[in-house]
Amino acid sequence: MEFEIWWLLAVPVFFGLGWIAARVDIKQLLSESRTLPRAYFKGLNLLLNDQPDKAIDAFIEIVTLDPETADMHFALGNLFRRRGEIERAIRVHQNLLARPDLPLEQRTQAQYELGMDYLKAGLLDRAEETFNGLVEGSYSVQARRALLEIYQREKEWRRAIDAAAGLQSSGAGARQKEIAQFYCELAQDALVRSDLADAMALLDKALHADRNSVRATILLGDVLLAQGDVEGALAIWKRVEQQSVPHVALVAGRLMDGYRRVGRPQEGVNLLRSYLAEASSIDLVEVIFKAMIELDGVDAAKQLVLDELRRNPTLLGLDKLLEARLMDAPAHIWEELSMVKNLIHGYTAKLARYQCSHCGFKARQYYWQCPGCSRWETYPPRRTEELTVMN
Repeated sequence: MEFEIWWLLAVPVFFGLGWIAARVDIKQLLSESRTLPRAYFKGLNLLLNDQPDKAIDAFIEIVTLDPETADMHFALGNLFRRRGEIERAIRVHQNLLARPDLPLEQRTQAQYELGMDYLKAGLLDRAEETFNGLVEGSYSVQARRALLEIYQREKEWRRAIDAAAGLQSSGAGARQKEIAQFYCELAQDALVRSDLADAMALLDKALHADRNSVRATILLGDVLLAQGDVEGALAIWKRVEQQSVPHVALVAGRLMDGYRRVGRPQEGVNLLRSYLAEASSIDLVEVIFKAMIELDGVDAAKQLVLDELRRNPTLLGLDKLLEARLMDAPAHIWEELSMVKNLIHGYTAKLARYQCSHCGFKARQYYWQCPGCSRWETYPPRRTEELTVMN
């Protein structure tokens, strides 16, 4: 390929054009920086140095000197809200909305920020009214998310279903699991009221939304049990294994009680032991242990715990083994074993908790919705020590 002479002429031309463009950009930047108040740079510097109190004072000075700076109002309002000074944040955003010359885009943003202020302050009625006015505009997705949070806080589950469905249809991601949980909440209320027909209909909708909803399956078995159909309840509860083997531990007690009712407790023990072979669980061991003491005696129950401890060594398992040993321990070593058992149990009480996989919130009981971060289905159905050993 022959080298063309005009490339030698093009190089200095391109270099010159780049130099001119850079000079123009620098001049423009310098011109714009001179128009910014000195307090802006002072506030920015204070923020970078982790001095938010002094930074806020500097930004307030800017807003006072130049009330037309809408962006600075937004920054100031957000700073107030993050610091928990909600009343000041509300005033900032209300002052913005009071300006008749505020462009539509910034007016919409100010309404959204004001709604977030109300939400943070717990003024749910005002927040709901504000966000309802934004569901058709450019802040539609954000407003619907906020409304969904409000309805969950208020336990307005039917409205939460509508809000989640609206978010899903707007392309903001799948909400099927949440919708199923909302139906389960309604079904739980119906079950408490003994409205079994309503509970059954709601659970059917829950499983239609999410056919793998373990909670809906467990509740459906509860409804059948309340109707007196124990065999039907057992058949439903056994479906949990197909949905999620680890969650079988949550329904193990129900299964064992059901098999006792129909006069087939040994069949229940055999079933739960088959589940235990698939997925180790101290909660599952607890249910089987108690049943085996009744059916097969202490020695068989001890052997179960010992075998499980060898397969999955945990302090929770050791605690259960010591409990079993104490049941028939000779008198001369009973006191020593009891002391060791109490020491181990005092420590394992801290390990026998469920932990949210999103925020880390720990709880003694299992929650479908985390009390810490309010997310759904973030608790693994295993205790914290078991999760540590598995990892």
